[in-house]
Amino acid sequence: MTRIVLVRHGQTEWNRIERFRGQLDVPLNDAGRAQARALARKLATWPITALYAGPLGRTRETARPLAEALNLPVQILDGLLDINYGQWAGHTPEEVAQAEPEAHALWRAAPHLARPTGGETLQDVRERAVAALQGAIAAHPGQTIALVGHQVVNKVLLCAVLGLDNSHFWRIRQDNACLNVFEYREGVFEIVTLNDTCHLATI
Repeated sequence: MTRIVLVRHGQTEWNRIERFRGQLDVPLNDAGRAQARALARKLATWPITALYAGPLGRTRETARPLAEALNLPVQILDGLLDINYGQWAGHTPEEVAQAEPEAHALWRAAPHLARPTGGETLQDVRERAVAALQGAIAAHPGQTIALVGHQVVNKVLLCAVLGLDNSHFWRIRQDNACLNVFEYREGVFEIVTLNDTCHLATI
């Protein structure tokens, strides 16, 4: 059995004010850095043998305190890169809704059918994220590994783990610095924990 700890990065200013982020490299804010330290305290005694993060700064910055606590390197996993929002990146939902009302309405109502202008679909993200997850599992059979990703990446990965299609995207919540735990045994995933943020109560 391989245990996977899937984490969302800590808060950024664009999380706080709700702008489409995607592959723009937005750093953690002070709250996000505090969340990353709290996450490290939570996981410091877990038997994690490998730590992976997406290539953007906010995932690497979230992983850094945990890497120090575990005395592990942060290994970059390109498949955990956030969705490419194309022309939506950097804009608020209200701005996108005004500029492209039909496309934004589709994103809210049927995200599995939507493609931000110049960007990726959820299926594009899911294919590379699942491949990255499978590669990490294959590299660490019978171990506990941690992956630090993004809201969209984590949601589509959890849909895959749960055997759901991407139409369920909005039914899965991923708060900043949350952790999810699931296990992989003989080709089958079993969910242990979803969107756990109890470690943030002391912030």
